[in-house]
Amino acid sequence: MTELRLEDLKIEERRKTILELLHKEGKVKVIELSKLFAISEVTIRGDLDALEKEGLLERVHGGAASNYKSYYNMNLNDRMETNQEEKRKIAIEAASMISDGDTLILGSGTTPLYVVRELKNRKNLMIITNSYSVAQEAGHNHNIKVIVLLGGNLNPEYQFTSGDDAISQLSRYKADKLILSSDGVSAEFGVTTYHHLEAELNRQMIARVNKTIVVADFTKIGRANFAHIAGLDKVDCLITNENANKDEIAAIHDSGIEIRLV
Repeated sequence: MTELRLEDLKIEERRKTILELLHKEGKVKVIELSKLFAISEVTIRGDLDALEKEGLLERVHGGAASNYKSYYNMNLNDRMETNQEEKRKIAIEAASMISDGDTLILGSGTTPLYVVRELKNRKNLMIITNSYSVAQEAGHNHNIKVIVLLGGNLNPEYQFTSGDDAISQLSRYKADKLILSSDGVSAEFGVTTYHHLEAELNRQMIARVNKTIVVADFTKIGRANFAHIAGLDKVDCLITNENANKDEIAAIHDSGIEIRLV
């Protein structure tokens, strides 16, 4: 665990940092956290107990393990700050696959938002999205000529729309490529999401494009979440990080899809 000078963090900030470490590493140990924050093991145990009561981690002997609920309980801004560098690398690679004049569908989530930021040098792009954040970010780019923001039921916390109205509007369009974020990608269960209300819209997005590009940082590889979006046979390319689970990456590769590691 990286040594940081975090002695002066307030309780809320310290606990947020603990959750971020859990998200990245899967487990944390009381003795290591005590050294990291330069506070007593008793205080750290109190932090872990409090976070467990909130359902954000699971206490195990000597520390705590991630139950992955911590990430889902973050708001969009907090998610943007989680695994920033990994997501940025994925976004750069995804942007390299976009050509001038492309029509794109972008799903919701933080990684598509990073992708939009990397499209500043592309010209005459047309974007369809159900993400308010993506639409707002794209609106600052003068090279993106048209933005279609799908209406529907709004999730204000994660700033995306879903439902019959969004699906109906989407059916009017055909696009070159889809940039789809996912909460889980596995050889066995395919592409999954925590947000079941968005899953059907995601399936329709796949049906409306020539090429589906799934962007998922290393923490999502090998995970299966609540709602199934599609099997890997519906995916053309997966972009993830070099430190993703190697066995799972090999199994996903055996399905025949292109994998780009960054």
